[in-house]
Amino acid sequence: MSRKNLNTVLATAVVGFTFYLSLSFILTPETAAQGFGLPSWPAGGDGFLIVKGCRELAMGLGAGILLVTGRRRALGWVLLMTAVAPLGDMVNVLAHHGSTAIAFGVHGLTSALIVATGLLLLREAGKTQQAAAPALAVQPA
Repeated sequence: MSRKNLNTVLATAVVGFTFYLSLSFILTPETAAQGFGLPSWPAGGDGFLIVKGCRELAMGLGAGILLVTGRRRALGWVLLMTAVAPLGDMVNVLAHHGSTAIAFGVHGLTSALIVATGLLLLREAGKTQQAAAPALAVQPA
């Protein structure tokens, strides 16, 4: 498998998982909340979870459009930006004495995977631009 194909598979997985999370939080917030890692949810917290689902949906749509249109460098930057969300979720779970295993094992690893995918895409796009750049001809003096 080429590096470009691997990067595409990773980016597709990130986008697909983001859509899955968004639909889970929008359609079944009470079920999705159980795996988030916080020790308890406030009464009537479904509204917060639907907001989280909408945030995930927006991130997935942004990254998905860049993936489908082949804007790989822009996708790399958007994925790096997107990695802040699960990192924030990890900090939130830890700050509220939630599950350390879920904080690091779910949110932390998710953020790390998204960062790695974004960096791989940026590296790939950088090499593509270098290869496509015309070489400057040396002019005799």
